[in-house]
Amino acid sequence: MTNMPAKEEAAREEATADPQHTEPATHSVLMRLREMIVTGRIPPETKLRAEALAAQLNVSRTPIRSALAVLSAEGLVNYSVNRGYTVRAVTIGDVLDSIEVRASLEGMAARTAVDRGWEPGALEQLAGLVAQSRAIVDRGKWSEEIEREWYQLNWHFHRSIMIASRNDVLRNSMRMTVIYPVLGDAARLCPSVAACVAPRHRQVPATPPAHIVDSQKEHENLLAAIRREDSAEAQRLMSDHVLATKKRLLAIAIHR
Repeated sequence: MTNMPAKEEAAREEATADPQHTEPATHSVLMRLREMIVTGRIPPETKLRAEALAAQLNVSRTPIRSALAVLSAEGLVNYSVNRGYTVRAVTIGDVLDSIEVRASLEGMAARTAVDRGWEPGALEQLAGLVAQSRAIVDRGKWSEEIEREWYQLNWHFHRSIMIASRNDVLRNSMRMTVIYPVLGDAARLCPSVAACVAPRHRQVPATPPAHIVDSQKEHENLLAAIRREDSAEAQRLMSDHVLATKKRLLAIAIHR
């Protein structure tokens, strides 16, 4: 597997990152803490102490405190005067609700991006992401490392469309839905979901799983609709694409 050159990857990260209304150190800490929480590395009900987190992440307490305030606004942590910040317990119902809201927001973003017009360079970058992820699927091999590579491209694909909508309200609203991992299979990486999924559905196969093959094709269909400047179809395709994750999780969840 050939990884993308570091310089090109860094440029792509910068192009699709959220606007930094905070200092770079706070933004970096925020991303790291968010991932640690949604993947369960920091368990629910954990009390988040700025001093301990600063030592763990090798940063000062200032960006930690700023990041915790943002995470509280996003709903990933709770704050009380007596207890300070604690990690909020996220249920599978929360995840499914989040996906449903995300489907509406991303569908709106796809329509708006088409209606407002794509810059030629940005559209070609989107096509490039689709081509790179297609190449991964066509190799016919799968592993945790390959999965993360594909999901990284998937994240950039979705972020690129959101950015092309040029709607900051949409982008800020989207951040409120990030309560489950976006760089891997939630059925395996999100603790509240994994607890409701049979072990056989949490295994990493040797070849691209069906939901990845389907998702890749959906990306290609969406790109085609964007190229045709069919905003209504782009909205429908994007909404259905996101909701496919909810349908899959419901199909494999153990009913208790």
